[in-house]
Amino acid sequence: MAAAKIIVTEKNEGEKIPYEVSGTKIIFGDDELMVNCKSRERDYDVVLDICKDTADGLTVGVNTEAREYVAQVTIPARQYEEVDTGEEDEDGKPIKERVPLPFDMKKCTLTLWALI
Repeated sequence: MAAAKIIVTEKNEGEKIPYEVSGTKIIFGDDELMVNCKSRERDYDVVLDICKDTADGLTVGVNTEAREYVAQVTIPARQYEEVDTGEEDEDGKPIKERVPLPFDMKKCTLTLWALI
């Protein structure tokens, strides 16, 4: 298992899928599936289901070929801060701009299920 660069929870007891956290990526299995959490960050929470399919491959999402639920990745909504632009509107009030905060992998959650 990987060092905790992400919040990890286990839903049940038993062997879990091997994973590694590298920067903003989670690599499952033996380099079988990689999820870049930073590229999937949105203005709302993103939840990715990781399943094992009928050919023992890993997929993102639940589909007709999925036979086993192995993990779930939760990426929290992008956060912003308001920054003063140094300009004023017609009423003399400062104009602010929403600037996204840097992505923080430590706020993401990896939930693991036991392998069947």
